[in-house]
Amino acid sequence: MPPASSLRALQVIVPRRISGRRYASHGPPQFNEPSGWLFGERPPPPGQKRVKEEWENIWYVGMFGSMAMAAVLLYYKPDTSIQTWALREAKERMEARGEKYKYEPSS
Repeated sequence: MPPASSLRALQVIVPRRISGRRYASHGPPQFNEPSGWLFGERPPPPGQKRVKEEWENIWYVGMFGSMAMAAVLLYYKPDTSIQTWALREAKERMEARGEKYKYEPSS
């Protein structure tokens, strides 16, 4: 059995190491302090316009352009439902047999 002094040293050191270990965080947490301004930007003085960054126009064109393109593609999407296929198939089969597929009242 190891001497009591070495056991005491292990008891004291081990909890400190485990509680102080931060693994892969590389130090204290890094974050920007909240400033109260939207996106951390101060509004320009009165009479001056906000200067856009280079990427903002590209982002607007890409974001809203892709939304418009998705809307057009969804509008012109072909109808692939099973009901549409079954109706078309039934009409073709009835026409092939010489039956009328539209109801016409006899008056």
